[in-house]
Amino acid sequence: MKSKVMTLNVGPQHPATHGVLRVRLDLDGETIVKAEPIVGYLHTGIEKTMEAKTFTQAITMTDRMDYLAPMSNNLVYVLAIEKLMDVEVPLKAQYLRVILTELTRLISHLVWLGTHATDIGAMTMLLYCFREREKILQIYEFVSGVRMMSSYFRIGGLAKDVPSGFDTKVKEILDTFPAKIDEYEGLLTENKIWKSRTVGIGKISAKEAISSGLSGPMLRASGVNWDIRKSTPYSSYDKFEFDVPLGKEGDTYDRFKCRVAEMRQSLRIIRQALDGIPEGSHITTDRKVAPPPKEEVLKNMEQLIHHFKYWTEGIKPPEGDVYVSIESPKGEIGCYVVSDGSSKPYRVHFRPPSFINISALNKLVKGRMISDLIAIIGTTDIVLGEVDR
Repeated sequence: MKSKVMTLNVGPQHPATHGVLRVRLDLDGETIVKAEPIVGYLHTGIEKTMEAKTFTQAITMTDRMDYLAPMSNNLVYVLAIEKLMDVEVPLKAQYLRVILTELTRLISHLVWLGTHATDIGAMTMLLYCFREREKILQIYEFVSGVRMMSSYFRIGGLAKDVPSGFDTKVKEILDTFPAKIDEYEGLLTENKIWKSRTVGIGKISAKEAISSGLSGPMLRASGVNWDIRKSTPYSSYDKFEFDVPLGKEGDTYDRFKCRVAEMRQSLRIIRQALDGIPEGSHITTDRKVAPPPKEEVLKNMEQLIHHFKYWTEGIKPPEGDVYVSIESPKGEIGCYVVSDGSSKPYRVHFRPPSFINISALNKLVKGRMISDLIAIIGTTDIVLGEVDR
């Protein structure tokens, strides 16, 4: 009997698409013949909006891209501006950035694990993962005053030094988190239902992963040893010892194992950075880049004028363009900035891992069942704010 292909839309209003993603499926029965991800429903316009803001004001826009990993977005943008202006960031600020971005990696992976497991039917995981995420968000609030959209990183360092008690709160995470990860693995890793829904599902070879531009756990689960923290260290990552978890099969199960292993490595990095935080300033003393300290502003007229001009006119990097990339929780996020010598960026463009990873959806789901589509969308770990910039 001749088969008849049927077209079915999944999303954009569907909880399992993790945001306003629409997937147009061509189906032969319940077998997927073709899957076309259709994006653009969020239409944030973040990159264009940044052109109307000063270089410092634009930091607030980066929080709203991958809103589950805001400090990673902050970091790649400020690193780009620092490279453009040849700014030397104090070592203390670099270490604190590492601690906070690795905490961000934990937050992102926790949301991914909780929602991905819920998609497949393991609903308990969402409650457990959000329990731990809450404790890290409290650290966000402790240092920046904001739980999610922190905008805590600044060009040249940090908005302010971490408050007293920061190390105690981070040590609490380091002491309690390993047992929680054991708990996650105890629930899922050898669970027969979990394995039946993930093993061999959404496989992609190392060659196909590279040709598709995949990065992060999506790439490393296929056995490709590529982590920007190792290949092109930034913010003192070369000073820390950690392993890069790799998979073999490139399937949904390997991607799960890679991300869980990455959480353990993040804790390892945080512990080293916390134990080795050097003395010094939290931000550069270059007054062309950073505002004067508040105590000087209150006592000195010249510093008061400088403070006023800094926040009203902004910094003015030299003309030129620059590209910087870092290892975000979802993969390689790159920032390309063009300066025309004014106080506002002429052009800002991001290379978002979510957008690249979801573009490989057809390769991942072709020949699978509709039920597998939900597991595979979850394993790509996309955030639509990053896709629709």
